[in-house]
Amino acid sequence: MMAASAVTVAFAEVPTPVGAFVLAVTEDGLAASGWGARERLGDRLGLPEVHDPDRTGFVAEELRAYFDGALRRFETPIDWRLTSGSRRRVLQALYEIPYGAAVTYGELAERSGSNVPARGIGSIMGSNPLPIVVPCHRVVAGNGLGGFSGGVGVETKRWLLTHEGYLQPTLLDL
Repeated sequence: MMAASAVTVAFAEVPTPVGAFVLAVTEDGLAASGWGARERLGDRLGLPEVHDPDRTGFVAEELRAYFDGALRRFETPIDWRLTSGSRRRVLQALYEIPYGAAVTYGELAERSGSNVPARGIGSIMGSNPLPIVVPCHRVVAGNGLGGFSGGVGVETKRWLLTHEGYLQPTLLDL
């Protein structure tokens, strides 16, 4: 009987117009991402770290292509290990929201079939381990943008939605 190989994580950092973005990739796919603190992502995963640019290269290239405006749908495999139950169903439904579109918290609750109320959807968005690729920026409040976490704030959400063409640039953006 073959022994199962240990799961490890490799990191990459990609400079973006909205700050340095860190990727954490296991053998199964992208497991976590976010702005800044690589250590925080590593602590959440609790996996041994390896240096493996081949593993992180594809997702890093996709992220660069997204920010260059050349990519509208990520093909990067997702490792959903930091999610389960209703939270995973909500995030998997979110993953299907296309580039340039947005849904309200209530619409995402309905699409997910999870019975999570809109307020709970907001909490799930705030703890999304895979921002950008699992596009929590595409979830808006019924009366405006709503919040955005990850330590980057609502202006990053506005930038991402403008980048995707959902919002029109303001005079401040010109």
